[in-house]
Amino acid sequence: MTARAPRIRVQRRPVHGVLLLDKPLGLSSNDALQKVKWLLRAEKAGHTGTLDPLATGVLPLCFGAATKFSGLQLDAPKTYEAIALLGVTTTTGDAEGEVLQRCAVDEAALTSQRLAQVAQQFTGPIRQVPPMHSALKKDGKALYEYARAGVEVERPARDVFISALNLALTHTEQAQAAIKIRVTCSKGTYIRTLGEDIGQALGCGAHLVFLRRVETGGLGLEGCVTLAQLEACDDAQRLAWVQPVQTLLAGHTVITLAEEDAGRFLSGVRRRGPWPDAAAVAVYGEHPRALLGVGHVVQGELIADRLLSPLEIQQILQGAPRAITPV
Repeated sequence: MTARAPRIRVQRRPVHGVLLLDKPLGLSSNDALQKVKWLLRAEKAGHTGTLDPLATGVLPLCFGAATKFSGLQLDAPKTYEAIALLGVTTTTGDAEGEVLQRCAVDEAALTSQRLAQVAQQFTGPIRQVPPMHSALKKDGKALYEYARAGVEVERPARDVFISALNLALTHTEQAQAAIKIRVTCSKGTYIRTLGEDIGQALGCGAHLVFLRRVETGGLGLEGCVTLAQLEACDDAQRLAWVQPVQTLLAGHTVITLAEEDAGRFLSGVRRRGPWPDAAAVAVYGEHPRALLGVGHVVQGELIADRLLSPLEIQQILQGAPRAITPV
């Protein structure tokens, strides 16, 4: 019997920052995270909300100190591009499911005016019934588990917000009529359900055959790297793709503290200053320039919400990934 080769233990290291991954088709968000974590040899990692295996596109991956702020991306608006094939409905709302119904498509009726009317119908606050094939849980069990067992359970409608929706007639490679969708929406929006509802509104049914997230919380595809690119990089090039922790804080008001105030703020002590009220502030130390954490200001009082540890700050200053723009 041939002896197994000894397993090589990966030497982990502190990595602090955000890597924008262009997630490939067929890979779960967690599998993508674990793969990149292994490539970077990072000690601590987390993602900012799941992206379906059948979807591609922007998936921010957080490492080290950045994991403290990953929740900010969970609540951020997201933009998707999708294609819904008209005239066919499926059990899952996408191409993975079994066909439920086929219907003739009257392309002449799909004028730009008609599509604009339907887009307006689904713009603003709307209610969605979550699909059975989703990770939403009922009684501690994911809905897709019920669906696989052939059990349909009642799902209460949820309130979501569509801030922008554009629809255009297109065709698949097989010359089948389809709708190209570009949508900016709140968290919790099911694009598969939106595609089905649009198909129903057009009178012919539809299911998604393509889904790509192009932006989340102001982070777009232009800053993304693919797994294939990362795998082809050397170690230094991989680290260059890791953006600073403050990438997640673009919408925060900036406050800079002198040394004494910075030390007290890191200890959780409230500071007073001439600052206007602000719900979200990113707080930096002046010398050396370093992110200390996030907080909020009420009546001139700066109150800490999430803080970096002194060790994390030291590691970042000593050579964790910097604001390098990869070539």
